[in-house]
Amino acid sequence: MLFHNPLFLLAFLPIVFILYFFISKNKKNVRMYLLIFAGIIFYSVWNFKLSPIIVVSILINYYFGKKISNSLSAIIKKKILIISIIFNIIFLAFFKYADFIIFNLNIIFSSNFEFLNFPFPLALSFVTFQTIAYLVDCYDGNIIKHSLRKYSLFIIFFPQLIAGPIVRYNSMISQFENKKNSSIIYKNICLGLIVIAIGIIKKVLIADNLSILVDQGHNINEQLSFIESWLISTSFTFQLYFDFSGYIDMATGIALLFNINLPQNFDSPFKATSIINFWQRWHITLTNFLTNYIYNPLLRSFRKLTFYNSMLGTFIVFIIAGLWHGPSWMFIIFGGLHGVGIIINQIFKKFFVFKINKIIAQIITFLYVNFTFIFFRSENIEDALRIINGMFNLSGTTELSFLNLSTNSIYAFVVSILVCFVCKNTNFIIIQLRQKNILD
Repeated sequence: MLFHNPLFLLAFLPIVFILYFFISKNKKNVRMYLLIFAGIIFYSVWNFKLSPIIVVSILINYYFGKKISNSLSAIIKKKILIISIIFNIIFLAFFKYADFIIFNLNIIFSSNFEFLNFPFPLALSFVTFQTIAYLVDCYDGNIIKHSLRKYSLFIIFFPQLIAGPIVRYNSMISQFENKKNSSIIYKNICLGLIVIAIGIIKKVLIADNLSILVDQGHNINEQLSFIESWLISTSFTFQLYFDFSGYIDMATGIALLFNINLPQNFDSPFKATSIINFWQRWHITLTNFLTNYIYNPLLRSFRKLTFYNSMLGTFIVFIIAGLWHGPSWMFIIFGGLHGVGIIINQIFKKFFVFKINKIIAQIITFLYVNFTFIFFRSENIEDALRIINGMFNLSGTTELSFLNLSTNSIYAFVVSILVCFVCKNTNFIIIQLRQKNILD
C-alpha cells in the first residue's frame, strides 16, 4: 500500500486516525495495540504470505534484547549481542543476498548452483538497522524496561516502516507515552497535511514524470548523445531525491497526525559543498547509523588509530552502505565511489589549506554525486558506460536522437533544478510554520 494510493489516503489512514483518537486517553496500551495491528495490516497488503517474517523477527529480537539486558555477566552480554547481530545479518542476507552470493560463486568456481529465488520481504533492510540499534542500546543499558508491545510498535509503526527514517527506540517510545500527545493537536494535523501534500507533489508530479525520461534512456541500447546522456543522468539524480524525500515527507506528515515527530532525513543535499557535507545532508539517519554502529566500532577494532586506518574504515563502511542498498555490484561501485570521494575530501582537509569558492564546490560535488548515481540506476557496467560515454561526448553527437521528451518531463526537470538549488527544504518549512504560529 503506497502512501499516495487513494485507498491509503481516503480509507486506511482516516480510519486508523479516527480509531486512535476515539480510544480514551487513559487507554494508552490499547492505542499502541491499534497502531501495531494497523502496521501489520499495512505490511500485509504488500505481501500477506511474507508478513509472518517480520513478526518472527520481532519476537526473536525482543527475546535477544531482553536476554542482553538481563545478563549479569559482561562477557555473556557481549556474546549475546554478537550472536543477535550475526543472526540479523544472516536473516537479511538469506532473503536479500542469497541469489547474489550464488551468482558470484557460479562465476568464481564455474559452478551451476540454482538460484533460490526467495521473495524479498518489504522493509527488511530498514528493520534490520533499527533492530541492531535497539540491541546495541540494550547492551549499553539505554533500555531497561522491556515490553513486547512497545518494541513491536517501534518496529512496525507504519509511517516509517517501509523506507525510514531510521529511528531510535527511546526517542519514539517516549513520544507515544507522552500524555500531551494523547489528544488531537490541530496544529499538527494542519502541518502534517501540508507536509503530506508536499511529499505527494514530489513523488507524483516530479519523480514519476522524471522516471519516464530516465526509463526511456536506460531502455535504449543505442549510443546516446551528449545532451541525452546528461538529461538522463541528472534526471535520475533528481528522480531519486524527489522519490525518496517525497516518501520521507509523507511519512513525516502522517506521523505528525499522530503527534509523532520523525527525525530529519534530508537537508538540501544538492547544496552540499563536499561529499562529506553531502552525507551530512543526504539520508541523515543512515549516515548516523553507519557512523555510530559500524564506523566507530570498526575504528576501535584497530590496534592503532591512524589517518590511514580511518580512511580504510571509511571505505569499508561505504562498501557496506552500497551493498545495503541492494544485491548488485553496481551498488557496491556506487558505495565505493562515495567512499573514495570522502577520502579525497579528508586528504584535502588534512594536507591542503586553500578553500574552493562555495558555488564552485557545490557544482563539483553535484557533478560527482550525479556521476555516482549513474551506477546506482544502471543494470550493468555496459549500461553505465554507455551513459558516461555520451556525457563526455565521446560519440561526437549532440542532438536528441532517441529521447522523446514529454512536456511533463521537461516541467519536472526545470522544477527540480529550482527546488534543489534555490528553494528551502521541507524541514525549513516545518520550522518556519511552527515558529511563526501560522497554524494556530
